[in-house]
Amino acid sequence: MSQLLLTFYGDDFTGSTDALEQLTLGGIRTALFIDPPAPAQLKRFPSLQAIGVAGKTRALAPEAMERELKPALLALKKLGARHIHYKICSTFDSSPSIGSIGCAMDVAAKIFPAPFIPLLVAAPALGRYTIFGQHFARYGIGSSGAIHRLDRHPSISQHPVTPMAEADLRQHLAQQTQKRIALFDILKLALPEKNFRAAFQNLLDEKPDVVLFDALTHEDLARIGGLLEAAATKQDQLFSVGSSGIEAALATNFSPRSHRRKAALTNKSAIGHRPSAMDLSLLTSAATKQILVISGSCSPVTGGQIAWALKRGFQEVRLRLPVLAADPTGEINRVARAANALLHSGRSVIVHTTRRGADQRIPAKLKGKTARWLGMALGVVAHGALKNRLVRRVCLAGGDTSSYAARVMGIEALEMIAPLTPGAPLCRVHAAGRPADGCEVVFKGGQVGPENYFEMVLKGKA
Repeated sequence: MSQLLLTFYGDDFTGSTDALEQLTLGGIRTALFIDPPAPAQLKRFPSLQAIGVAGKTRALAPEAMERELKPALLALKKLGARHIHYKICSTFDSSPSIGSIGCAMDVAAKIFPAPFIPLLVAAPALGRYTIFGQHFARYGIGSSGAIHRLDRHPSISQHPVTPMAEADLRQHLAQQTQKRIALFDILKLALPEKNFRAAFQNLLDEKPDVVLFDALTHEDLARIGGLLEAAATKQDQLFSVGSSGIEAALATNFSPRSHRRKAALTNKSAIGHRPSAMDLSLLTSAATKQILVISGSCSPVTGGQIAWALKRGFQEVRLRLPVLAADPTGEINRVARAANALLHSGRSVIVHTTRRGADQRIPAKLKGKTARWLGMALGVVAHGALKNRLVRRVCLAGGDTSSYAARVMGIEALEMIAPLTPGAPLCRVHAAGRPADGCEVVFKGGQVGPENYFEMVLKGKA
């Protein structure tokens, strides 16, 4: 697998498709798998230059995270790429007890003995920015919403499982790991090239365990990507943590022009490192007759998108949490029957758990495992609709629940078809022998997309 430039493990499914999008738009042929791929699977995807694994660690406690992560990272290491990335949400939502980013770093440090772990959370294309270690996020990706500091963000600060009460990423991460964290700030990023690289080396001379990078623009990402690419070799694989800003940063430095320049400077061949040219005009998607939206998201952004769609002809079916806890089979069957009847009549349908933000009436039986219960229930509904061939385009909304829903649907791998809105592209499913095989799917994070996003999924993008 010497042609691989990068492999990544995503802590949920929606975030993983975000990374898939950044690499594909960068001209790097990428496939996203639900588990580390076996050799037989890889034979069906010739000429891959990047491989991702859509995981579920964002919803797990540290002990379960370690059990999940260790074998996955070992498998990715064997593939031989210079870069291995632990993909997290660009809102950094995590805690010492759930989705601990520090835990992921601690596990990885035993597998990848690199001198430092890069941490890049900014993703300017998504409205995510880091300055002097403080992180900011737009309220609603792809919109004109205001930018808020994380601890004052209307949605992220109110997350039902991992609310962000601290905007300083160093302080937040320090609650999850004992690793020493240094900051490569925005002022150093603005230095002339020689001084810029000298400042970075001076920082590394202090031997930090983790280096957090500020970033505000795509140009900042490109400069950071150059530092990371220079630090990685096949012998010393570089493990990094961050948002899809990592993919955006490295894709710029994986470009043919970049490698030709490096080859000229070092008198070394760049053959084997050049990604295939991507004609982005070919990445289009046609409109479809109807779609099924499966939403476990409690984000107000998703709630607004559901409300907008319902006013324009979409139909809704609500999965009732108290009833699901008391009679899971009965409630899932009721929802499936109702959704299938509406789809059969030719309507687009939204199956959801809530339209008004976090439901505070979570039954005691579901406490601490809502993502798994809701995700699996929603996955059963989607699987049934696909099995009955009532719909061939599905949108799964909600990062925590989507990983479980995808597994119930039997999804093995995805490749991007076309962009729709930053962070949530339309993808084609590989699911050998399952109803989902060949269908089109979008995995949408809670904060992602404009108000009319579900209509965009329905109409596609020319």
